[in-house]
Amino acid sequence: MKYIQLVADGMADLPLLELDGKTPMQAAVTPNFDALADRSLVGSVQTIPAGMRASGDLAWMNLLGYDPNQYYTGLGPLEASALRVPMDRNDVAFRCSLVSSDGAMLLDDTGGHITTKEGQTLIELIDKKLGGGRVKFFPGDGHRHVMGWRDGKVNMMTTPPRDFVGQSLEGRWPTGDGESYLQQLMLDSLEILDDHPINQRRREEGKEPGNMIWLWGQGRPLSIPLFLQMHGKTGAVITALNAMRGLARAAGMRAIDLPSATGQMDTDYLGKANSALSALDTIDFVFLHVHSPDEASYEGNLDHKLRTIEDIDKKVVSTLRRGMEKRGDYRLLIVPSHATPIALKTQKEGPVPFLLYDSTRPHTQSHYPFDERAVEEAKTQVEDGTQLIEMLFGEK
Repeated sequence: MKYIQLVADGMADLPLLELDGKTPMQAAVTPNFDALADRSLVGSVQTIPAGMRASGDLAWMNLLGYDPNQYYTGLGPLEASALRVPMDRNDVAFRCSLVSSDGAMLLDDTGGHITTKEGQTLIELIDKKLGGGRVKFFPGDGHRHVMGWRDGKVNMMTTPPRDFVGQSLEGRWPTGDGESYLQQLMLDSLEILDDHPINQRRREEGKEPGNMIWLWGQGRPLSIPLFLQMHGKTGAVITALNAMRGLARAAGMRAIDLPSATGQMDTDYLGKANSALSALDTIDFVFLHVHSPDEASYEGNLDHKLRTIEDIDKKVVSTLRRGMEKRGDYRLLIVPSHATPIALKTQKEGPVPFLLYDSTRPHTQSHYPFDERAVEEAKTQVEDGTQLIEMLFGEK
């Protein structure tokens, strides 16, 4: 038996007037989702533990069977794990986002979707100018980078930049132990990067600059049990995001590198599906992560969200179904990591639908469509998200 967990970040949504009261999952043309739902267990699951803020990294951890209440230390340590940042137990890692700012407002949380090459050049300069001593900056991908702080401060509140795009920086600076130091680093970065040739060129091209760092998501090193020890299965992760790769590395799972996976609408859906099929020739389980619906929601772009859902159905699910039918028995779990409603442009707490298909034992009881209606109507309601992977493996 082989196992696949397909996780679509932010695919769940709310009803929209533009869709006559339907959600994007309900309105999208998804023949593969529909065919599977007729033979699968469809229910709802709480991917984010009660009382915790909705975010992809918490959901991924939960869906792999790791209780975030017990293991989660922050987004920064996940990114640091992916970049193999050396960390002692008292060190702190921050997500260091390259953002666009005029010094008073946050204009764009991705630095205008700055490229990896541009972002790495700018972060290398920041490390040269602001690093040294106990602080070092590590280049990552696009706008996502890491700051390591040896024997650093962790007891503070920080704000994800996505939460206040188009709003004032005032009131969003870190608060708590070490707040003035972090704020000064961010303000200094604006002085260093604002007139950099890369940002001058980006402005000339009509793009937002990556002219400031924003520090958030801090935490001490992540330590979790190995996935093989927890579940007795070998596993791999396919993703475009370093944070997910970092979680895989901490869990002792294989992180499959696919350069054409971007996390955006132009991601290589077919490449991801085919990479999953190839991996399943030698391992037991693949966590296949698709980030594009989340990005479409943050853009507030309904057309893009519908297209990402349909691309997942047509290019990922269809390819997996055809490929696995040739390989033997398998189970396929499909679940949004969380809801990211178009209307809110941010992640939302609450249960989301899931679909669990077993090629050896089609579900013959009551059937529900694989969309948000299952949250209210389906009989199977999973309150502890860590149990979903146990259901996939037949442990529950």
